[in-house]
Amino acid sequence: MAKFNMNTLVLSLLLAVAPLLVNAEEAPRPAPDPILEKRVLAIAEELRCLVCQNQTIADSDAALAVDLRKQVREKLAQGMSDRDVTNFMVERYGDFVLYRPPVKTTTWLLWFGPFLLLAGGLIVLGITLKRRAHTEPTEALSETEKRRVATLLGTITETKEKT
Repeated sequence: MAKFNMNTLVLSLLLAVAPLLVNAEEAPRPAPDPILEKRVLAIAEELRCLVCQNQTIADSDAALAVDLRKQVREKLAQGMSDRDVTNFMVERYGDFVLYRPPVKTTTWLLWFGPFLLLAGGLIVLGITLKRRAHTEPTEALSETEKRRVATLLGTITETKEKT
């Protein structure tokens, strides 16, 4: 019986498992119509990736963003207007899907929340600084306390010199 080479075994296992490790997807095909593809890109630039939340679906590679771009392409191919597609996405996912949501009562916190937090922080800072300015100064040390401090500092200094 032939002697088994360990390198051959490891290489065989890697080659057998390699197809399982690959997670490749087919690149989405652009629409045959370049004008339609331009419209898809324009709408995709205005819609937020619900997974990434800080990217448009045009910039994101998340599976949901790819699916949303595909839906946009399909809706436009069906003859929907850009506005209709955007409205469809808003109806389905809410105003949060818009990269620039409109200012209305349901989005006030989204628009003005950071300013409210900043104002709250400045108020807390002002109150803290005002309290700190009004605190009573500490009393001076008595002669007994001063001698005790000098003795303790002398002991510490002597200990440092010995080491």
